[in-house]
Amino acid sequence: MQTNDFNKRELLKYVGDLSQVFGIREYTLSGGKSKGVKAFDFRNGAGLEFTVLADRCLDITGLTFKGINCSYLSKTGIVAPEYYNEDGAEFLRSFHAGFLTTCGLRNVGSPCEDEGESFGVHGRISNTPAEEVCAWVDWSANVPVLTITGKMKEARVFGENLVIERKITCRYGENKITIQNTVENLGFRKEPLMLLFHFNLGYPLLDENSLLVTPTDKLIPRDEAAIKGVDIYNQFQAPTPGYAEQVFYHDLRAGSEGNTCTALVNNTLETALSIRFNKNQLFNFGQWKQMGEGEYVLGMEPSNCYVGGRADARQNNTLEYLEAGEIKSFDLDIEIVNGTDKINALIKEINNL
Repeated sequence: MQTNDFNKRELLKYVGDLSQVFGIREYTLSGGKSKGVKAFDFRNGAGLEFTVLADRCLDITGLTFKGINCSYLSKTGIVAPEYYNEDGAEFLRSFHAGFLTTCGLRNVGSPCEDEGESFGVHGRISNTPAEEVCAWVDWSANVPVLTITGKMKEARVFGENLVIERKITCRYGENKITIQNTVENLGFRKEPLMLLFHFNLGYPLLDENSLLVTPTDKLIPRDEAAIKGVDIYNQFQAPTPGYAEQVFYHDLRAGSEGNTCTALVNNTLETALSIRFNKNQLFNFGQWKQMGEGEYVLGMEPSNCYVGGRADARQNNTLEYLEAGEIKSFDLDIEIVNGTDKINALIKEINNL
């Protein structure tokens, strides 16, 4: 039954419960450091499956397409927020990675001290449980739409009062995920805002046959390790002992309204995953290339900042702010395509930006 002629009454003739074909399943993890974490499994009825963690910023952990894993899951496993330690680099003990880890809201990247306040790696928000979580399946133009919403707050007495609201949607039969975010400053003074969407792609979508496709105008290696790999930044090798991570900043071309697109393509699997966003919202695209043994991952990272930490951003005049009462939107579209023709069309679209 195709999406364009989908009919609920007709489908109900074939099934006793619509969850046989698509839907959202809610449950709570038990055991180890993941104990108590609330999760939601999404199935779109066309091969796309992913899990949203309500107690971890409504971030996405595993993501598969027709049995092909697309995400990277780190050795820490899923870690409940009560184990989070924000000091220095202790974030890495809770960095499950998954398909999406949200970084911010007041620091991204290196730990630092800024204006008398200490910040750990990538900020606190990814270890913040969501409030007012609601997940449901609705019908639009006779097509099921799977949705989850919630909000995460970063606030303290005598300090900031920021809230990020998130809405994730996925339509039946379409291998797309829409992630809509708004950040609001509920306080009465302007606040620094650093936000990075840390998408983590892993094996087998990521392997020696993969290629990163981007409309890059300018490529900036972060450090000496990245300079050594600049000629093959978009290619990937086998897991390498002692590999030193490489980070690149991409200044991407975009359409007239600021929309741009990047993709990881695996022609052997005839599968590609694209990330679309708007440069007027997220000016930078970071690439984290880690080809280590057991730590084999590509980070595709739209952001409104770099990863040197807040003190570095302030010094380099790249630190963005949210005025009192101001709301900013940050929207992302994820799509998985398969088949040579569709992949070639995607590559052509990106190259023509």
